[in-house]
Amino acid sequence: MTSPATIMVAPNGARKTKSDHPEVPVTIAETAQTAAACAEAGATAIHAHIRDAQSAHILDAAVYRELLDAIARECGDKIFAQVTTEAVGIYQPEEQMAVMRELRPRGFSAALKELVATPEKETEAADFYSWALKENIAVQHILYEAEEVHRFADLVRREVIPGERHALLFVLGRYAKNLESKVEDLLPFIEALNASGLKSSSEWMVCGFGHSETASLAAAMALGGHARVGFENSLWHADGEIAESNAERVHVISAIAERLGRGGQTLEDTSRVLGVRDTENS
Repeated sequence: MTSPATIMVAPNGARKTKSDHPEVPVTIAETAQTAAACAEAGATAIHAHIRDAQSAHILDAAVYRELLDAIARECGDKIFAQVTTEAVGIYQPEEQMAVMRELRPRGFSAALKELVATPEKETEAADFYSWALKENIAVQHILYEAEEVHRFADLVRREVIPGERHALLFVLGRYAKNLESKVEDLLPFIEALNASGLKSSSEWMVCGFGHSETASLAAAMALGGHARVGFENSLWHADGEIAESNAERVHVISAIAERLGRGGQTLEDTSRVLGVRDTENS
C-alpha cells in the first residue's frame, strides 16, 4: 500500500467542552489555531464544528463563514476545512440542508441516517445531493453501522445519491457501551464494502471512539483507508495516557502512516479522498 493516507482532525465535535479537556477548542479563534497546529503535526483536513456563546452546538452559515475565514488566515492552503451538518437532536434535515445551501462550503459531512432517515425523505435528499455534486462540493457520508453500507449502495444504484465516486466515514463505537470502540468493529464495514460493490468507487475513512482509537486508525490505514483523529472521538493515546492536545494525537497517527509507507499526503490527495471531483478530466 503506497497511496498516501489522509489524516483529518476532529478537534471538538458537538458535545465535548473544556470540562472534558482544557484543549478542546470551542471558539472560532481556538478552532482556527488548533487547525494550524494540527496541520503542522500532519493533518491535511479538519472536521469543523461551531458553538454558540454557551459552547453549545449550532448550525449557522454566518458563523461557519467566520470560522472558515479564520482557518484560512491561520493555515493558508495547508488544510481542507470540512464543516458538519450534525443534527444533535436539534436540527431537522431541511434545516441542515438549508445551512449548507446558504454556506456553499468546500466540503461537508452528512449522516445518512439523518438526511435520508426514511424513504419519504429520498426525493428531497436527492435534490440536495445533486445540488452538491453540480457545485462540486465534497460530501463525506457518515455511516454508523455496517448495514448502512448496503443501504448507501442501494441509494447510489437508484441515483438518490448521484456521482461516480463517493467519500465514506465509518464510525466505530458510536453505539457501544461507554462509547468504547474495538478494532474488530471495522471488519463488518469492510465486509459490507466489499459485498456492496462500492469498493472500487469509494474512498473510506474511519473514526473510533475511546481508548482503541489509535489501534483502529492504524488498522484502517493498513487496509487502505484513511484516518480521522481527535478529541471529538477520543482523548487517549494507545497507552491510556490522555493526550495534551489534538495536535499530539495527529502527530501519533501521522507517524503511523509514515511507518506504513502511507505518509506524504497532499491537499490535492485530501480533496479527492473527501469527494472533490476533478472537473478537468470529467
